[in-house]
Amino acid sequence: MNLEQYKGVFIYAQQVDNKIDAIALELLGKANDLAADLGTDVTAVLIGSDVKGLVDELAEYGADKVIVVDDPELKEYRTEPYTHALASVINEYKPDILLVGATAIGRDLGPRVSARVATGLTADCTVLEIGEFKARGDKEPRQGQLLMTRPAFGGNTIATIACPNHRPQMATVRPGVMQKKEPVAGAKAEVIEYNPGFTPNDKYVEILDIVKSVTETVDIQAAKILVSGGRGVGSAENFALLDDLAEALGGTVSCSRAVVDNGWKPKDLQVGQTGKTVRPNVYFAIGISGAIQHVAGMEESDIIIAINKDPDAPIFDVADYGIVGDALKIVPKLTEAIKAQVK
Repeated sequence: MNLEQYKGVFIYAQQVDNKIDAIALELLGKANDLAADLGTDVTAVLIGSDVKGLVDELAEYGADKVIVVDDPELKEYRTEPYTHALASVINEYKPDILLVGATAIGRDLGPRVSARVATGLTADCTVLEIGEFKARGDKEPRQGQLLMTRPAFGGNTIATIACPNHRPQMATVRPGVMQKKEPVAGAKAEVIEYNPGFTPNDKYVEILDIVKSVTETVDIQAAKILVSGGRGVGSAENFALLDDLAEALGGTVSCSRAVVDNGWKPKDLQVGQTGKTVRPNVYFAIGISGAIQHVAGMEESDIIIAINKDPDAPIFDVADYGIVGDALKIVPKLTEAIKAQVK
């Protein structure tokens, strides 16, 4: 493989119902950082039907170019036509790096595309940076490699992975891990229209019906203040104390995996490696020990406040402020104090 012919940082700009997903904008933010280190540009790959109207939004969030693959076969996400579209873009335009969101769609699409173009993929990355890497047999380290860091062995360690011999270097990133840049109003991108042709075959599934799920669960990734509870809260009933605190703060309640496993809260509220990654202004960790799997989902919060009766709990290692004591006694007093200040 001639690696020299692969240039640029590409992102898959996921859209559903002709609306750009937030993960695409987050990937553009990171892609701009990587492109600056490499001295190259950023390209968004937009796939769908009648999606050309979404180009300007991608430009405002940092895309220098947008490759639009527009075809009626791409109206709804289906594995085979989308895989064919993205793999064809890679073969035609040869990106050095391709980032995909680790959403339900991205987790289906990314591995299939990487297999089709014969390259590697690192899933659920928490850190992406450009650096040097010495592959087996190299006398000197290779410069300008994408170093992809992700939790490994159940989150008990962190692995940094490179893909030195194949292109593109592919990574998936979970929503909320990277930060989108401030949009530049009126920014424009070079638009490239590309269609590799679509011939339905036995790999094309037929969508008979689409049923939209309706949920009343709040989006914890959009919350500015999160009051998160763990096993130490003690019971589902005790979460009423956290509800009161969240209401006083104008925040939202979330939880750890142990809480979900116990059936106290729905999985949509779970923070952590197997839940959601959040970046609130303030994160309360109440009765949460601070396992690495949980910390991976909230360590980028601006301010972390931990309440735990165990002074040696790992959560205090990442907390900005810590209170050692019984959360069931501390939280009501904290709530009362906040309500008094509001009055």
